[in-house]
Amino acid sequence: MSAAEATPTTRERIVDAADTLFYQRGFEKTSFADIADAVGLSRGNFYYHFRTKDDILAAVVAQRSARTQSMLASWTRDAATPSDRLRCFAEMLVRNRHDIQRYGCPVGTLCTELSKLDHPAQSDAGMIFGQFRDWLRTQFDALGQAPHADELALHLLARSQGAAMLASTFHDEAFIQREVALMAEWVDTFVPHPVAAKRPRRKTAP
Repeated sequence: MSAAEATPTTRERIVDAADTLFYQRGFEKTSFADIADAVGLSRGNFYYHFRTKDDILAAVVAQRSARTQSMLASWTRDAATPSDRLRCFAEMLVRNRHDIQRYGCPVGTLCTELSKLDHPAQSDAGMIFGQFRDWLRTQFDALGQAPHADELALHLLARSQGAAMLASTFHDEAFIQREVALMAEWVDTFVPHPVAAKRPRRKTAP
C-alpha cells in the first residue's frame, strides 16, 4: 500500500472523529462545530462533505457495521472451533475494558440514545446487534444446538451487554474479568465431549 493510499481522506477523518465523539459524548451532545474542530476543518469545508448531522450519523453507523463484519470474519478465520469463536466474543469486553468502564458499549449506548430520541436511524444502529446475533447463532448451531441456537445467541449477547452496563456503572475491572470467565465456562458446557470407548470385559478363568 502506498503512502497516499494509507492516508485517510478528509471524509474518513470526519467519520472517525464523529464516531469517537458520538461514543464519548453522545450523538445529541456532539455538534457540527465539535466534529469540525476535532478534524481541523473550516465550516465551509466541513459542509462540502456532510450537510447534516444525520448524514454523519449514517456514515458512522455504516462504518461501525463494516468494522463489525470484518471483526466477525477475523474470528471465524482465526479461531479453530465454534467455542473458541464464542470466547472471542466474550473476551471483547476485556480487550475494550478501559473504554467500556468510561463510556459503556459503543453499540449499546448509541442504540439506547437513538431510541430515547425516537431517531429514524435507531433501526440501522440496531442492525449491528443483528450482525452479532446472526454470527453467534451460527456458532451455537455448529455446536449442535440448532433448535435453541438463536435463544442462546440472544442470551450471550444480553449477558455481555449487561456486563458492559454494570462495568460502566461501577468502574470495576475485576467484575469484567469475572463475568468473561463465567461466560467462557458457560460456553464450554455446550462443547461435545467424546465418549470414552468401553474396555472389553476380561474373561475370568473357569
